[in-house]
Amino acid sequence: MKQPKKTGADERSLGKILKRAEQAMLKSKTAVLKPVGLTLAQYVALAELEQKQGITAATLARACFVSPQAIMILLKTMEQQGLIARQSHPRHPNVLELHITDVGREALHAGRAQVAPVEDRIFAAFSKQELEAFRAFLSRFVSAIDAG
Repeated sequence: MKQPKKTGADERSLGKILKRAEQAMLKSKTAVLKPVGLTLAQYVALAELEQKQGITAATLARACFVSPQAIMILLKTMEQQGLIARQSHPRHPNVLELHITDVGREALHAGRAQVAPVEDRIFAAFSKQELEAFRAFLSRFVSAIDAG
């Protein structure tokens, strides 16, 4: 009796596929940002700060899906590079607001020019309907995990 061919279920597990997709995307974006002088973490932080000027480090950490400790290390470097500025809140002097600087905005725009082709390649692999379904599936995936 012939044994059925192994399908490689381990290789096709959803977690592995998701991790592989994430690693491929991160690797591509990291590579194209390097010549601009930004790390991927800096790029993500600058994009958040451009949209939400004056937020706190804690809020930025949550938006970037990193720990408060990690964001503080990142912010220190970004401040030294002139990408961001920290300013006291007008009514709460113990609270520091984060602001993207002109240097940070220029770096962000240069980074976007490099990241856009990577994202365009990803999006071109799917139809509009497939992308909508993909987003919906991933949202359900996250909801199912969070519900547990």
